[in-house]
Amino acid sequence: MTKIIIFTDPHLVPEGEQIIGLDPYARLLTGIRHVNRFHADAAQVVLMGDLSHSGDKPSYGRLRQILDELKPPHRLMIGNHDHRPTFREAFPEAMRDGNGFVQGVLDVGSRYRLLFLDTVNQPQHRSMDERAGHLCRRRLGWLADRLATAGRRALVIFMHHPPHATGFVGMDALRLCNETEFYRLLATAGNVRHIFAGHVHRTISGSCRGIPFSIFKSPVHQQPMTFDLPDSSLSVDEPAAYGIVFLRRDGILVHTEDYEISQGNEPVLDGKPGPDATRRPTRRPPERAQCRVMLPKPRCRPA
Repeated sequence: MTKIIIFTDPHLVPEGEQIIGLDPYARLLTGIRHVNRFHADAAQVVLMGDLSHSGDKPSYGRLRQILDELKPPHRLMIGNHDHRPTFREAFPEAMRDGNGFVQGVLDVGSRYRLLFLDTVNQPQHRSMDERAGHLCRRRLGWLADRLATAGRRALVIFMHHPPHATGFVGMDALRLCNETEFYRLLATAGNVRHIFAGHVHRTISGSCRGIPFSIFKSPVHQQPMTFDLPDSSLSVDEPAAYGIVFLRRDGILVHTEDYEISQGNEPVLDGKPGPDATRRPTRRPPERAQCRVMLPKPRCRPA
């Protein structure tokens, strides 16, 4: 049995900044220390994108400080809030494919193949909302090759953007825009056992086109539980969380762990619970100075 820990959407900011009054650095650091204490035996910790809130160098520097404390090995992915060139400069050792995308593969013995995808749309296809996900022809070609060479291994996909709708109107407008092409490719493999995604800041599970999926909450702020909100920038202060995945001989088990944050946003592991979190939706600061247009559904031009 192999244990995988998943963090997604930590949204680190430069020192002194916050998101809806929360300190992303302290909240992620608490999670990392929680993993060190209870899951130091994990085979891999995956940080599944939106590592920083604005793709800036200082935030990536703060992430490296936190990762220096992490005991298990880790793997970094990027999301729409990240900036690929700045990320690669800050983490030159991070995985990348032959085209410079932040993608990679990890075989777990002869039983599982883990595939980590780069779904960030920037800087291609400026005609669509760049926060939506997209897999261009080169990335789809890379994925097709890794699916074809997996042999008898079960396939597990990690990606920042969900490849299908989740029921949250605002976030669904920013999902993977070429989902039909993506799922058609997975169908040719026939042995994709699970898809893990982030982006939505909610714990969601189910199946799409016969493939089970899991989405996890953020260590920082969460998506309001109001499905018809068209504004994807609203957030609520709720418990931080990460995912725990067990790759077993007979299948895949998925858990989620909420962990405690003190009232002052200082990292804690023990002690009395802090005050109840406020659930009033709060607008997040924009990730970049840009015109933000909400689309009724994701669209992109053929690559």
